Amino acid sequence: MPAKVKQKSVQSAKETTVQVKKSQPPDWPSLTPLIPAEHLFIETVIPGQILIVRNIFTSTLCRNLVSFLSSLPLTTTPGKPKRGEAVRVNDRFQVDDPVFARTLWENTGLESLLNTAEVEETAFDGKILGLNPNIRIYRYRPGQFFDKHYDESNKLQFGDDKIPAKTTWTLLIYLTTCEGGETAFYPEALKKGEQTPEPTVVGLEAGMALLHKHGEDCLFHEGKDVKSGEKWVLRSDLVVRR
Repeated sequence: MPAKVKQKSVQSAKETTVQVKKSQPPDWPSLTPLIPAEHLFIETVIPGQILIVRNIFTSTLCRNLVSFLSSLPLTTTPGKPKRGEAVRVNDRFQVDDPVFARTLWENTGLESLLNTAEVEETAFDGKILGLNPNIRIYRYRPGQFFDKHYDESNKLQFGDDKIPAKTTWTLLIYLTTCEGGETAFYPEALKKGEQTPEPTVVGLEAGMALLHKHGEDCLFHEGKDVKSGEKWVLRSDLVVRR
């Protein structure tokens, strides 16, 4: 993922430079059972920046997915990043899978929740087309973490019609709980001389979706060290027309 440069000391997450071989789409397990979309709702953590949706996956589905994902050929990312990149130590699997991305968008309630009249399109920089087909699976074991960084928007040609598009928000779906591993966001002071706000820390809940804005308005954030257990995350991005 390209660096977002605000100042020389800023670290970035560069997805494209991590040496993870993209694999053939696996035979994903069925995304069932699911809670009906009408029983889900969006919670705002920071307006225009951080949203969560609890129970997007049921506990049974989370367990089934983790069991399946454990069989995939995960690759450990290097502990020594390139210049300008944040330190990221985890195990990951990455695949381009438009079919799974569409299933995840349409069948889980995300589409009906996020593309509604109640959710302003301006929050996402346009009407959401769907999810980034670049699907990433992360596993963090004790001692693994993702240091402070920004996520930046990526450009892509979306769907069968190759619509010019871009990503605007990160989507993380937590599949497990563990000790540690929280995602911490570090807002900046709105005006010069003001006190820097306290960080916003989002804990892990199995089955919870965390959405946060990326690109030019991305908050500095990190995935804290896992103390015990394992942190499993399914990652994609919201995609809009550009």
